[in-house]
Amino acid sequence: MTRRLYSLLLYLLVPAVLIRLLLRGMRNRGYWHRWNERFGFVARLPEGTLWVHAVSVGEVRAAVPLVTALEQRFPRQRILITTMTPTGSVQVHELFGARVAHCYLPYDLPSAVARFLERTRPRLALVMETELWPNLFYGCAARAVPVVVANVRMSEKSMHRYLRFSGFTRDTLLHVRLFAAQSEADAARLRTLGADPGRVQVTGSMKFEISPPASLREQAQALRRQWGAQRPVWIAASTREGEDELVLEQFRLLRERFPDLLLVLVPRHPERFANVTRLCRRTGLAIALRSERDVGLSTGVDILVGDTMGELPLLYAAADVAFVGGSLVPVGGHNLLEPAAAGIAVVFGPHMFNFSEIARLVVERGAGRRVRDSGEMGAAVAAYLANADLRFNAGEAGRKMVEENRGALQRTIALLETLITA
Repeated sequence: MTRRLYSLLLYLLVPAVLIRLLLRGMRNRGYWHRWNERFGFVARLPEGTLWVHAVSVGEVRAAVPLVTALEQRFPRQRILITTMTPTGSVQVHELFGARVAHCYLPYDLPSAVARFLERTRPRLALVMETELWPNLFYGCAARAVPVVVANVRMSEKSMHRYLRFSGFTRDTLLHVRLFAAQSEADAARLRTLGADPGRVQVTGSMKFEISPPASLREQAQALRRQWGAQRPVWIAASTREGEDELVLEQFRLLRERFPDLLLVLVPRHPERFANVTRLCRRTGLAIALRSERDVGLSTGVDILVGDTMGELPLLYAAADVAFVGGSLVPVGGHNLLEPAAAGIAVVFGPHMFNFSEIARLVVERGAGRRVRDSGEMGAAVAAYLANADLRFNAGEAGRKMVEENRGALQRTIALLETLITA
């Protein structure tokens, strides 16, 4: 009965959802396209497709090693990757091209879900991180399609939110065949919510499976020469609304001590590129855009706005110290492991509840610093910029931390094989 009420509410909200798509399309026109897919009208696929759902850019990147391993282990199986956002869609096309099928995941309407599953006919549904869809999971279970939720992170805040609907949440979780949790704390929260303890396994975080290409360091060195080999470089990446002003304020103060400091400012979402660029121009400093690749930065440019997609690993690798956004405002933080894997000292704010275990490990291993506010952020960046040994040691600690915590991929693949070959 609860699921029926949930479904009725979703149908009633469809007009509001469509209006929201129209409004979001004013910032990113990708939201105006392919609406048919959001209601299950997708291309038909061969029976036995291995389906991976990754909601947006971060989840798509985290899924790359897993998808690659599935391609190698099951070369005859078609792989479908679904996303919810246009930026996630773009990332799928950039990373995989025609190697995989791709479409948007339909809204969790019973009719849309049934249409999607009838057309895609998956052998396995693999959901990255913690996306819980009651009708989708029910539809998969009714068709004997095993649902696996992989790389699960469940914060205290999320757990308490789900506990408001404890019975409904428990019924949804019971349709999941396997949970691959990042940590024992995540696993314990899943069990508290009602997941079958026998279906919850701790596999570790797949985000540690980052493996920078061998050419990345050479590319970063070339980019650094373009920026000015002797200039100190601070990258503030994945910034969210309310953080850019704080970063620019600290940049102004840091330039008093480091006059030739270059700031690389990379907003989290492409729909914010234009607004952040305007904000930077209001500082009166010299601004360049990463999309204007013919612009030389060795002299005369103070701030580079990272307004391109897919280049963040390269931009991290070319910097001296990184601030990872979504952490000075209560968003929950973003992935600290990308700069750590590149050997870059990392600074982040107090709001890291989406990456609490990784944040704890970064601090414990000396790979970065957690700060309480923007003032402490500026001080931490200054400390790293002023001390080459401190930067190097933090970077090496981060690189070693990532290497030593790999293994989630192999553990997850081993669990998936038992379901795919059954």
